[in-house]
Amino acid sequence: MSKQRDEAANRGGGCCTPISVAPLDEAAATEGAAAFKALADPIRLRLMSIIASAGQEVCVCDITPHFNVSGPTISHHLRVLRESGLVDCERRGTWVYYWPIPARLEWISRLLSVPEASLSS
Repeated sequence: MSKQRDEAANRGGGCCTPISVAPLDEAAATEGAAAFKALADPIRLRLMSIIASAGQEVCVCDITPHFNVSGPTISHHLRVLRESGLVDCERRGTWVYYWPIPARLEWISRLLSVPEASLSS
């Protein structure tokens, strides 16, 4: 794994308390809002699902055909996902390969989780 990819894998925010257990502090709310804002666009949500479900890194050349928008538009949306810490990428020649940041997705999942004790009530 490249140094860039190692660094990306370590990003994703620290552990968080689910919002069903305790209110968020200002920093966690700001961090969560950035991720949710990035995912609030239908194209970005689809991009994220394509990248996350691939099970491996995905070339932008394999992503673009799924959409009826221009390449520059796809690039813009991928940049938003990257800047929010949800994905990272690496250029290889003329192509760019993307992969999800598991720690960031886990952070979002933990943030929205509901403890089992709450479900049985």
